[in-house]
Amino acid sequence: MYISPFSTRYAGSEMQKIFSEDFKFTTWRRLWVSLAKAQKKLGLDITDQQIQQMSHFIDTINYDVAKERERIVRHDVMAHVHAFGIQCPLAAPIIHLGATSCYVGDNTDLIIMREALKLVRKKIVTVIRNLSDFAEKYKDMPTLGFTHFQPAQLTTVGKRATLWIHDLLLDLEEIDFVVANLKFLGSKGTTGTQASFMELFENDGDKVLQLEHMIAADFDFDSIYPVSGQTYSRKIDSRFMNVLAQIASSCAKFSNDIRLLQGLKEIEEPFETNQIGSSAMAYKRNPMRCERMAALCRYVIADMQNTAMTASSQWLERTLDDSANKRVAIPEAFLAIDGVLNIYINVSNGLVVYPEIIQRHILEELPFMATENIMMECVKAGGNRQEIHEAIRIHSIAAAKRVKQDGLENDLLIRIANDPIFNTSQEKLEKLLKPHNFTGRAAEQTAGFLRDFVAPVLQGCDFSEEELKI
Repeated sequence: MYISPFSTRYAGSEMQKIFSEDFKFTTWRRLWVSLAKAQKKLGLDITDQQIQQMSHFIDTINYDVAKERERIVRHDVMAHVHAFGIQCPLAAPIIHLGATSCYVGDNTDLIIMREALKLVRKKIVTVIRNLSDFAEKYKDMPTLGFTHFQPAQLTTVGKRATLWIHDLLLDLEEIDFVVANLKFLGSKGTTGTQASFMELFENDGDKVLQLEHMIAADFDFDSIYPVSGQTYSRKIDSRFMNVLAQIASSCAKFSNDIRLLQGLKEIEEPFETNQIGSSAMAYKRNPMRCERMAALCRYVIADMQNTAMTASSQWLERTLDDSANKRVAIPEAFLAIDGVLNIYINVSNGLVVYPEIIQRHILEELPFMATENIMMECVKAGGNRQEIHEAIRIHSIAAAKRVKQDGLENDLLIRIANDPIFNTSQEKLEKLLKPHNFTGRAAEQTAGFLRDFVAPVLQGCDFSEEELKI
């Protein structure tokens, strides 16, 4: 039997619970109870005994009966209506009264995706908390900045971490928008006209509207999609998937950065005492956690196109080619993101920094980066700008050749100090080349960002691993 790696290797227990059969089918039953309660309040002939009997069996699902019934009727909702009715014989005549399958199916999907996205949000905030601590600790530590993965101007280790945090803050904005604007499908009927409910309430449109608002309130939805076919628009699934793909892109960027930095031996992901990096090369410390993040992120980003295609291919008021697809696409995207964030929490809480390696890399490149500063100081001391520029160019080429072709240390500062045209000394040059002189406002930017943008998000959001069920 195939077992999904999301169940055994990647996703946490809480996310698996949200997408479990129990959560799904107990929510179906809660929706049926809510429907019956609202219908009774609005005047239909439904008794308290029927509702009590249904309520008693919400969490006790007779899966064997439902499975056998579905084998016969080939319809999952009707199989569960039958199974519920077996347990609740008094209520059997009124279960699912006036509703179509999407009343339970689609409303449940909306509830599930909302709960799942809330859990995703908590985990992102936890990552931000870890990265915020890291950025604060290393906000003053100079490091080589890179463009095109070529050494550029210096930044700080903490400032680089703010870039990872900023991406996640943008993701939080998207999550909050999607959750705030999510609506309930309600009770729309077979083609979205609510004709069956108009029949039940003798063409009283006000009662039909009250019905779905009463049900929505039971599930903490304050608004309902005003129009639909039989289903909610599959663009809603695509909207959720877009958010997950954006989160995946943020996480993948982080994982790639750490993989590059680990290759430089500047920063590493956590490595356990007994962890094996390679089956062949015992000395290796592969960035396997970040590689796993990258792999799962790629899966989610690719899945985004799936939901967009499904939304675009729906026919008129309803077609069923979405059903089998979304049963797989939506849960596994959430489970994948959950796995990614669990790794991100672990890695961001245990990043290992090697200051001496970082310093060595700076000293290898800083003389080249500092040539403009050196030139300005020499001009201030009375030198000719054009002559000094030409001399620096010649010495820089010679020093670079020494580094690249001969594998020797960068001796640019020695060359400049020994050339009388510069009228300087190595001591003066070394004072000029203190790394902190080349990081600009990186430390101040980091401190201000953490204070003004990150701290408000973290306030009151300190989640434990037990709460997150990692």
